[in-house]
Amino acid sequence: MEERLARRLVQVGIRTMVGHQREQAEKFGVDVIEMRSLPAYDRLKSQGPVYISFDIDVLDPAFAPGISHREPGGMTVREAIAHLHAVEGSIVGVDLVEFNPEQDVAGMTATVAAKMMKEILGKMIAGQ
Repeated sequence: MEERLARRLVQVGIRTMVGHQREQAEKFGVDVIEMRSLPAYDRLKSQGPVYISFDIDVLDPAFAPGISHREPGGMTVREAIAHLHAVEGSIVGVDLVEFNPEQDVAGMTATVAAKMMKEILGKMIAGQ
């Protein structure tokens, strides 16, 4: 965003932000969609290429305990999938971040992370 290499950044499912984070979001015109504003499918439409960075800690720790900073009140897996399916534009890249295997319980977060990647890659293959 600082180098103007992206035209738009949308952050979905935000539960907490400190003052500095909020200032940076405002400075760079980041579209912050807080949990209390969901669903927000209409705000996920885009012209041109789309890069998805899926931060696994958007999910409630009940569904993804294998993260470093647990914050209750996150999305369910179904809500996250619905928002991923609402993304419009050609997905050209993806990453999945914040998975911490040392905190994972019975491989639950690894399973959810694999499901999220499968859903995103399916959209990429379908060309949507």
